Amino acid sequence: MNWLPPTAARGLPHWAGRNYSLLTASAIITNLGSHGALIAAAFAVLQHGGDGGDVGLVAAARTLPLVLFLLIGGALADRFPRHRVMVAANALNCLSQAAFAALVLTGQPQLWQMMLLTALCGTGTAFFNPAAEGMLLATVSGEHANRAFALFRLAVNGAGIGGAALGGAMIAAVGPGWVLAVDAAAFAAAGALRAFLRVGPAAERPPGEGLLADLREGWREVIGRPWLWSIILQFSVVVAVVGAAEAVYGPLVAQEHFGGARPWGLALAAFGAGTICGALLMMRWKPRRLLLVGTLCVFPLALPSAALAVPLPAWGLSLVMFLSGTAIEVFGVSWMASLHQEIPEEKFSRVAAYDWCGSVSMLPLATALAGPAESLVGRSNALWGCATLVVLVTGAVLFVPDVRTISRRTPEPVATGEATAPTEGATGTTAPAASAAPTVTPG
Repeated sequence: MNWLPPTAARGLPHWAGRNYSLLTASAIITNLGSHGALIAAAFAVLQHGGDGGDVGLVAAARTLPLVLFLLIGGALADRFPRHRVMVAANALNCLSQAAFAALVLTGQPQLWQMMLLTALCGTGTAFFNPAAEGMLLATVSGEHANRAFALFRLAVNGAGIGGAALGGAMIAAVGPGWVLAVDAAAFAAAGALRAFLRVGPAAERPPGEGLLADLREGWREVIGRPWLWSIILQFSVVVAVVGAAEAVYGPLVAQEHFGGARPWGLALAAFGAGTICGALLMMRWKPRRLLLVGTLCVFPLALPSAALAVPLPAWGLSLVMFLSGTAIEVFGVSWMASLHQEIPEEKFSRVAAYDWCGSVSMLPLATALAGPAESLVGRSNALWGCATLVVLVTGAVLFVPDVRTISRRTPEPVATGEATAPTEGATGTTAPAASAAPTVTPG
């Protein structure tokens, strides 16, 4: 069923074929829903009698399945058609968010119910993310890879802006339950689009190789590259502390100092606007020292925690979020270009799974402890601690020689067109966890 019009008619570049268009459109839809749903989940807890500790527990329940299931998801994504794994994950996300919405709209949801449903949504994300890593860039030729990824990020980050702003406004107007319902509908629509992807058969594997063998092979790829495992370790701390600040402290500061969800939604939208500027920059700029430039751009991620610690007025927080969004997008595109250049494509999903798993490994603990840390040392001191940790671990990574020396290589031209729809083992739909915005959002 070739129901999509030609790329020229859609106003897309000539290299953007059917699969690229489907992947981009489905990611836009899910970003519109999920960015609002992350805000809605926090305010659903607060509106039903929860406190900062309860918000942290629900956030931890969302991210804990990532640690538990990402490696399995990566191994499966290198064995089975990736689009089927993605569609199944979207179905689980849809059902869990629909149930969460129904609870909020019809009754008094209990904390354990909210934790269970967000954990199911996180499980879907754990299987989705490694599969998604192996799709997008294989739909275009090597010479267009950087531009294709930057354009993809530009589109989905634009959707994130709209989703965060619309979510904050909807929570203020009609409550968080309807925002969660919209997110469930977005997952259903995106999964339907991904079902139409044209994907070739999985690569042949030698007889007798199982999931454990696949995981060992992926581990050898990671541990043999100091630049890779050092940045994964760096982001295990960065994602944890920035995620705790964003998921727990941000809504609390917004409620106490800014008057509710709308200003916090606008601040997150400003972060998204910054990522759009970063993507536009990276469509033109191709830094030669990929990882050096990218790592330097992680330092600004300390700024939002510092802004919340003061706290700055809402407009100042939005400005800081914009700057940090621009910086992390430069890192994200540089990181994906490095992985796409250095990692064999048939092992990409497994390496991506280790990246995701390592990067989010401390996030459940950090979000769960955010409430007790606030009680122990105060919210402002906890936020200053988050900012300090980002600076320290990022500075440490600069001592790894490969981070300073890995350079961009000129890609060899490869055939493109609809005949080169992604085969199993192809690389890159979204930047892995080390390059994503600190909030872990479902696919």
